[in-house]
Amino acid sequence: MSTDAAAAKLIANERVKLLANNLDRASTACFTVGVATPLAGALYRVSGINSLPWWWLAAGFAGWLSAATILHFLARRTLTGLLP
Repeated sequence: MSTDAAAAKLIANERVKLLANNLDRASTACFTVGVATPLAGALYRVSGINSLPWWWLAAGFAGWLSAATILHFLARRTLTGLLP
């Protein structure tokens, strides 16, 4: 394999890994914003979250957790694009 082809493969793999890392960081942010932060606010009673109906909180948690899960699995699937 020529050095140009090897370099092109290395660059392509790094771009795939960068995209996967960005998607995984976005999934972590979704979890933090939508699940961890409201739970901490409710635990320490520093937000108005306790005044919301339980079903609204459950729907919000489910939505943010679903978004985080989807982004995480998209990141994992992106890694299948790595060149051998």
